[in-house]
Amino acid sequence: MKIQGKVWKYGDDVNTDVIFPGKYTYTIKERSEMAKVACEDLDPEFNKNAAAGDIIVGGKNWGCGSSREQAVTCLVERGIGAIIAKGFARIYYRNCLNEGLPILVSPEAVDAIQAGEQVEIDFDAGQIRTASGKSFSFPPYPEFVRGLIEDGGLIPHVKKSLGLK
Repeated sequence: MKIQGKVWKYGDDVNTDVIFPGKYTYTIKERSEMAKVACEDLDPEFNKNAAAGDIIVGGKNWGCGSSREQAVTCLVERGIGAIIAKGFARIYYRNCLNEGLPILVSPEAVDAIQAGEQVEIDFDAGQIRTASGKSFSFPPYPEFVRGLIEDGGLIPHVKKSLGLK
């Protein structure tokens, strides 16, 4: 699996309440509607201009705050291809896998990648490649995690495993 897109870069401790604004927690319930407010309180330009396949690059503790899945769902529905960070809040990391959003930890890549740069992530080869020619290695996903991502998250993966549609 390969993902290629433009980078949206942010710093440390990006909270779930700015990824999916807390003010919408009980008013927006449809997944497609969540995409329309993704990162509204973090970066209004993201909400206006992020395209399917784009990649978020974040610092330490990305997704800290609440355990609300909307902070992942809004990015999935927005079409974000992956998130690369120096580190993730534990529940956010698991929510990403449950929603089928590819994520990886690579502090070196985060330090080198620039906002707006084109980046390719090759999950099969375990490589992040930048348009400027830099390359960073990461361990490939275990087979189970790969299945979650390829199937679109935990629920579709379980349905597939059970032979349900």
